[in-house]
Amino acid sequence: MTQRIETDVLPPPFPDHTQLPESDGTFVKNFQEHPQSILLTDSIGPVLERIHPDGQYAIGQDCGIYWRETEPPEKGAEAPDWFYLPNVPPNLDGEIRRFYVLWREYISPLIALEFVLGTGEEERDRTPLNRSADGPRQKPGKFWVYEKIIKIPYYGIYEIKTGNLEVYTFSSAWNYQKLEPNERGHYPIARLGIELGLWQGSYQNQTQLWLRWWDEEGNLLLTGAERAEVAQQRADRAERSQRESIPRLLGMGLTPEQVAEALNLTLEQVREMS
Repeated sequence: MTQRIETDVLPPPFPDHTQLPESDGTFVKNFQEHPQSILLTDSIGPVLERIHPDGQYAIGQDCGIYWRETEPPEKGAEAPDWFYLPNVPPNLDGEIRRFYVLWREYISPLIALEFVLGTGEEERDRTPLNRSADGPRQKPGKFWVYEKIIKIPYYGIYEIKTGNLEVYTFSSAWNYQKLEPNERGHYPIARLGIELGLWQGSYQNQTQLWLRWWDEEGNLLLTGAERAEVAQQRADRAERSQRESIPRLLGMGLTPEQVAEALNLTLEQVREMS
């Protein structure tokens, strides 16, 4: 008599970040989406570098956050248009991070933003995950996933056509509630010491309303190009002031050597500017 041994058939291991699908088949929704993401990332860089001197943070732009195991895998992912992950390495196993698997790293994004061209119905969908004996019957809404599963402390929805911006944060009952803007019309992101708001201006050949960051004093956080321009303007003003001071000081009877010492210039620079 032979004895039958029953074994459980285990599902295959969940793919790592290099094997997960890069897309769920949808296209980028509009031409503003990528410039908007770049603008936010560029201008917040110095803030995040100060908070994370060890470089342990990551920014996702249309990258998948896998929050449950499904088949196919992309059915268990959401891809915010922009999000910031604190205290995680930007690379995994020596490779550029492509996706984020929530149950492997256990850290939620601090803030996620969606850029909406339509009505925002998908981004405000609170449909819960409904399970039965046969498995899930309906796709859970993005809003519900961010609030109840991923638990993102700040969730922003920006309607591009109308210029409407809504920011949600957790109440004491751990439910999303709308964050009220401050006197500048900005939404404080207290954990980062910055504010999120709308800015009318030109960026990458597009003049319109953009999402931008400000510090807590209401100063706009500049992009790298804007910071370079400000530095150049400051240098130009300093040089102009020196040029105007040289003839005045020489007219007062100072020697070129004394002028050079007073203005912290070389003698050659004084002669060139005079």
